[in-house]
Amino acid sequence: MAFESAHSRSGHQGPANPLCPPVGALTPRRSAWPYLITHFRLLTSPLPVPVHWQIMAEFSQKRGKHRGDEALGSAVDFLLANARLVLGVGGAAVLGIATLAVKRLIDRATSPRDEDDAKGDSWKELNLLKATPHQQPRPPPASLSQPVSLPAPLPSAPEGPTDTELQKPPQLGSPVPLCLTFQEKLLAFEREHVVIPAAHVALAKQLAGDIALELQAYLRNKFPELPFGPLVPGGPLYDGLQAGAAEHVRLLTPLLLEPGLWILVPGVDTVARDPRCWAVRRTQLEFHPRGSSPWDRFLVGGYLSSRVLLELLRKALVASVNWPAIGSLLGCLIRPSVASEELLLEVQHERLELTVAVLVAVTGAHSDNHLLLAWPLEGLAGNLWLQDLYPAEAARLQALDDQDTGTRRRLLLLLCGVCRGHPALGQLGRSHLTQVVLRLGEEEVDWAEEALGERFLQALELLISSLEQASLPCHFNPSVNLLGSLREEEIDSIGYALYSGLQVPEGLL
Repeated sequence: MAFESAHSRSGHQGPANPLCPPVGALTPRRSAWPYLITHFRLLTSPLPVPVHWQIMAEFSQKRGKHRGDEALGSAVDFLLANARLVLGVGGAAVLGIATLAVKRLIDRATSPRDEDDAKGDSWKELNLLKATPHQQPRPPPASLSQPVSLPAPLPSAPEGPTDTELQKPPQLGSPVPLCLTFQEKLLAFEREHVVIPAAHVALAKQLAGDIALELQAYLRNKFPELPFGPLVPGGPLYDGLQAGAAEHVRLLTPLLLEPGLWILVPGVDTVARDPRCWAVRRTQLEFHPRGSSPWDRFLVGGYLSSRVLLELLRKALVASVNWPAIGSLLGCLIRPSVASEELLLEVQHERLELTVAVLVAVTGAHSDNHLLLAWPLEGLAGNLWLQDLYPAEAARLQALDDQDTGTRRRLLLLLCGVCRGHPALGQLGRSHLTQVVLRLGEEEVDWAEEALGERFLQALELLISSLEQASLPCHFNPSVNLLGSLREEEIDSIGYALYSGLQVPEGLL
């Protein structure tokens, strides 16, 4: 061992051999003092003998590995120094890069390294491999003695027709992937699942109008003492806000109340404490006693009961109306829905299916432009009337879109189409989605068609934030929480579906 260290210091290089590099090039000069000091400490150490063996073995193993690494590095340097004489500058650069990558792999496998160094080398090697182009035949450089710099990029060859012809075919022959943006997929979903053919819309309006005339004639003959107003079909189908064929055609059946005999009381001022509802109270009993109005027969505790009126009309529609005869006259099949608490008529035509909702409404004097519907409510609010905000919502959306030719109503249609076909999002009704679009419609500025996809994602984010707080205030009545009727489990399932859809919005379409 001492002889090897002294021989390294002597500088003896042996006979010259053109095929073998000098010894000094393979083995750098190393000092023997660290080695002698270490052995002196080992011999004079009071540690047990097995521990000395272990330390000496580790030291010898590390020293042999360092000598092997130095020899490998010297051989690589010699190979790269002579490769340019045989392969040229370009070939030597390629060989140098490949040899460097192999050497780093060997170093990494044979020597433990710090975690930070390993991370740094890994991304550097990836960058080196990514930056290495596929080698193509290049003309040799003018001088063979031109120095080669491995870290530097390859010298660019002069432009010529050969390089251009070799590089163009891969670019022209590579297939161009067809990747649609979310905006394009959203518009395709609108065309396929949201837009209703104009012929179906015209046929549905015609059937709804004919059913309204037949039902109005029946009510006048069956209840001549009750002043029902003219039945008016309407709803999303008539306002251009119906997505697909799942929405109901609204058939309003108004009650003509006498002016001065009826006033409206907010639901929060009643025992029900329900801000969604209103009570219709009978007044002027001292001048117009009970019985002077045909609607007094439906009073419960001095209030006009929506529940009693619903039961009256339900029995009439299910048991008294000759729907088979009316259906054969109109060329369709009409059946009243027995399972639903609402007054629904299911219409089947050879070209489409339609559902007509018969809505008993209060639109008389002193209603302050409120549209009140007889709705199947529960608990103390069973005799109250539900305030219908659909006409105000539709009018507001129309006014906002007319100001800037926006796409707020199209966004509402898309949201309704997406939620209608989803198992969890189907619990979100039109009222929930309309409030979200109204809030976005008055805050955002850009409502052009090009921003429809961005507005769609913003609507999902607003819904998620509302579900996290379990609060979605009504636009026209902030005291009404539209999420108050949903259970915690339903809110969780809807929120999870919306969050997943926000990560991959294409999955909702």
